[in-house]
Amino acid sequence: MEEEMQEQTQAVTEESVVAQTSADAVPESDAEAAGGGTPEPQPRNRVDKFFGITKSGSNFKTEVVAGVTTFMAMVYILLVNAGSGMFTALSPITGEPIIPGVSFGAMYIATAIGAVAGTLFMALIARMPLAQASGMGINAFIVWTLLLNNTGLTYANCMLFTLIEGAIFVVLTVTGLRKKIFEAIPAAVRHAIPVGIGMFIAFIGMQNAGVIVGNGSTLVAFKSFNVLDKGFTFIGVLAPIVAIVGVFAIAIMSKKKVKGAILWGILGSAVLYYVMAAIGFAAKAPGCKEIFTGISMSNPFTAFKDWGKQSAGKLFTEGFKFTAYLNIPGNNAGTLVVLLLTTALSMCMIDMFDTLGTLYGACAKGNLLDKEGKPIRMERMLLSDAIGTCVGALAGTSTVTTFVESSAGVSAGGKTGFTALVTAGCFLIAMFLSPIAQLIPSAATAPALIWVGVLMMTSITKIDWTDVAAAMVGFVTFIVMLLGYSISKGIGAGMIAYVIVTICTGKIKEISLPTWVITVLFLAMFVLTN
Repeated sequence: MEEEMQEQTQAVTEESVVAQTSADAVPESDAEAAGGGTPEPQPRNRVDKFFGITKSGSNFKTEVVAGVTTFMAMVYILLVNAGSGMFTALSPITGEPIIPGVSFGAMYIATAIGAVAGTLFMALIARMPLAQASGMGINAFIVWTLLLNNTGLTYANCMLFTLIEGAIFVVLTVTGLRKKIFEAIPAAVRHAIPVGIGMFIAFIGMQNAGVIVGNGSTLVAFKSFNVLDKGFTFIGVLAPIVAIVGVFAIAIMSKKKVKGAILWGILGSAVLYYVMAAIGFAAKAPGCKEIFTGISMSNPFTAFKDWGKQSAGKLFTEGFKFTAYLNIPGNNAGTLVVLLLTTALSMCMIDMFDTLGTLYGACAKGNLLDKEGKPIRMERMLLSDAIGTCVGALAGTSTVTTFVESSAGVSAGGKTGFTALVTAGCFLIAMFLSPIAQLIPSAATAPALIWVGVLMMTSITKIDWTDVAAAMVGFVTFIVMLLGYSISKGIGAGMIAYVIVTICTGKIKEISLPTWVITVLFLAMFVLTN
């Protein structure tokens, strides 16, 4: 969903994708080689032959550096997905844990397993230099739309939904039906989805850091830094200041093309947080002492133990229990079916657009496109994405998807699946660092959320603002996501707006049958569910 995603994705026909790397198509033809041209380089060993490292014009050193670079660029997801307003933070509404009984360590391991598995599939099945992990956007959808919207759904229910979404994605990929769904979504809605998700995620990051606070008259407001205010406290502005500085630091490093800018931004913000807290402690500012007295180091294997009890396979033991949902007045088996369909559809669309945009953007940077300008081995990459989601759901994490940060490794020279293999190995090692990761405060991870919002805003330029109808549809989509605090309702509102505008402008024949079906499902969601 980055700026590299071209308009041509609207007519994606993955069935015609040539399943060979651009590097495989060596400049010399067989005739030229036979006639004395430069012979094709021979692989050094079986690993080289399997991944086609030498054949692609790369080498082991370059692939290793590229794999580590990708890891450094996206390792922040372990911190963000396991906390910072996602799965183990406290609800800003009730002050209670978002998922009772699920610890930071458990979600950290679940996220790492999803990243390792998904990236290994990309390395061994697609043999491409791209990495996967729990996607930003869908994790926000699960937490803030499904778990914190008084739906009665549980963490285990959401993992079941994730598994179903992954299974559907596998079927759609194998059968080619994914193209039909993609084409059924109006362009304005497609381009507005990443914009809305980006704004939504950034809003969550600002809330977690206290940059945006609740306000009785306007509902929300910007944090006051007025030192003359009687209610001013040092501890009250500590997190907001750290978050704001962190965002600027990430932006500056990104502008200067510093590799792993988001990670360095998080680590630097964490250091700044503790330095400022130490200054406050020395000045005897209230609340600063508790920051240090609350620090403790646990055994890294405790996280694995927590994961085994709290997350692993939770969808099988509790995922099919919808008692809490059905106990809410107005909910019944019928509304549950509608919720299941619209939720799976929303998750599929978010994953689909995210993945396609990432594949086009990352592959374009590494010249990994076929003669038609489409990512090579696209079917294998999409299949790897879908299988990774299924494994992630079993492990207890949200939808696993290809990360746009993979382009960092591609830019560093990664051309084959060996790059992804190295990245997967780095995530495997990181699984044992959860005690250190837990020391990172939410004020330090919030900048990553805000920055992801900045990156996802680029799609707003793809909406045709000169077309009033497209402008209306796009605006409704992302504004409902943000102000309605629901990604699925934003998508649904955009679809309904498109149908209404199209009908009223005399173009009803342009609405396809799949578009009608999708819109009716979302309309049922609004009418029959909370």
